[in-house]
Parts: sequence; C-alpha cells; structure tokens
Amino acid sequence: MLSFLPTAIVAIIATILLLLNVFFWCPILLLVALIKVLIPVPFLRTMIDPILIKIAEGWVLCNSGWMKLTQGTQWDVQGLGELKYKGWYLVNANHQSWVDILVLQHVFNGKIPLLKFFLKKELIKVPIMGLCWWALDFPFMQRFSKAYLEKHPEMKGKDLETTRKACEKFSVIPTSVMNFLEGTRFTQKKYEKQQPPYRYLLKPKAGGIAFALNAMGDKFNSLLNITIVYPDGIPSFGDFLAGKVKRIIVRVEEEKIPAEFTEKDYNNDPEFRAQFQQWTHQLWLEKDDLIHQLLDGKPHEPLQ
Repeated sequence: MLSFLPTAIVAIIATILLLLNVFFWCPILLLVALIKVLIPVPFLRTMIDPILIKIAEGWVLCNSGWMKLTQGTQWDVQGLGELKYKGWYLVNANHQSWVDILVLQHVFNGKIPLLKFFLKKELIKVPIMGLCWWALDFPFMQRFSKAYLEKHPEMKGKDLETTRKACEKFSVIPTSVMNFLEGTRFTQKKYEKQQPPYRYLLKPKAGGIAFALNAMGDKFNSLLNITIVYPDGIPSFGDFLAGKVKRIIVRVEEEKIPAEFTEKDYNNDPEFRAQFQQWTHQLWLEKDDLIHQLLDGKPHEPLQ
C-alpha cells in the first residue's frame, strides 16, 4: 500500500513497525516463558508450550502485516497444498540473505508448525532476541572442529548429544526443524573460495541435517526442500525494508526421508556418511537446476 512512497520513507516506516512488533510481542513471550519456568510440575510446563507457539505465530503474522503494508512484493509460491499444520517436518532451504528468514516465516506461518532454527550457542547473547529464541526452545548448538576434537577427544560425540537433548522436546509437540544446508549465506566471495560444483549454491554441509535426523528418529513426516529465488537480485535486509524487493519466488518440494537415515551414525560410519553426502549432493544438483530455470539462466547478482 505504501510502496509508492520514496524508498527512504518506506524503510523508516518498515523499521519502526518491525521494532514495534518486537517490543510488543517479546515482553508477552518472555512473561509466559517465565511462568513456565516457575511451574514445578513438568506436565503443566508442557501445557504452556502451545501458548508460546501461538504468541510467536502472532508475532510472525504481524510481520507479514507490515510487510504487506510497506512492500509491493509479488509473491510466486508453489507447493504448499499437501502440508499439515500438525506434523513434524525437517525443513531445508538455500540461503542468500537475512531476508530468507522473513520469507520462510511469512510463507509457512499457519501452514506447518512454527519453524525452529538450529542456532550457534553464541547467539543466545543477542539482546532481546536471544531470550526469545530460548523461550521458544530453539536449539543452541556448540559444534566442535576436527582440530579441537583431536586435542580434546573426551568431547567427541558431545555435539550430537546436545542435539538429541535439544530435539527431545520436539517429539512431544509438532515441530518444523529448520536448517540451512549451506551453513552460511551465499556470497560471490564465498563461492569463488569454495568453487562448488553448482552455479547458484555453496557446498552443502551434511552433518547438521544428519544429526537432526539421528536425534529425531522417525518422527519427521518428510523433508521440505525449499528453494528461494530473488529474480531482481539478492537483497540485503535494508533493501527489503526499503521496498526494493519486487519479486520473490518460493518453491516447496516434499521429499521422503529414507528410513535408514534415521538409524545410522553419520560420524562413525564412513559408508553411511558417503551415502548421505551423495544424497544431499543430488538434492543440491536438482535445486541448482531449478534456480537456473527460475532465473532464466541469469547469474546471481546483488540487488541494485
């Protein structure tokens, strides 16, 4: 509605609405989370979780509201037809911008359970948002490098144990576990450094998604393979707030998860690790071809 205004004005209005939304919902969320912590009975604490989820979904809905008010974006979304709100999904997407988070929340809010992202342990220190992620049981992960494990072999397997504990709560209430398989946002610099066998994607890091599958067992209904494309160029968050993102394409493909992927040990079974990496590689080859089609063969470019 307001997209006709100068971009600077649109950016100011969108930023104000974004912050107002944060400052409205965060205190409510944290108050309910505090009540949950203070309740001594585990069974009663679990009854608070759906309330926290509804608060978060209200937050996301209001984000969609200010986006609709300030952005003139054309949304081209396909593949939502068969999804279930009361299900368990492992969700994977390519990652190009912080805008991806808002895109995913906007597209899937109310269609599948609230997206729960695996976060680095350090992110719990982010002002306000870190506490909100904690209140919503987002899993905070501490992954150890190969070099660190060589010096501290007693820590081997601790990251998987942490993942399992974080996912225990997800087996009780329907959940969508979100993972960016590339592990980082796409940039031309990273692409040139990696030299991946793809045109539009960085190399997939299979370990994180393998950990989630191992931790959750056969709870997941399926894998949602999400492809996000910005036909006019990859936007920064500031570009989005300023209303410069005119088109967003989202394709949703529901993939069956092979049963053996929930039973085998990615870390300690070299044969399975190679099989799993080949599976993710194939997913990435198909995603790369899809992006090529949706971009009409154009290269990735920043939004001008």
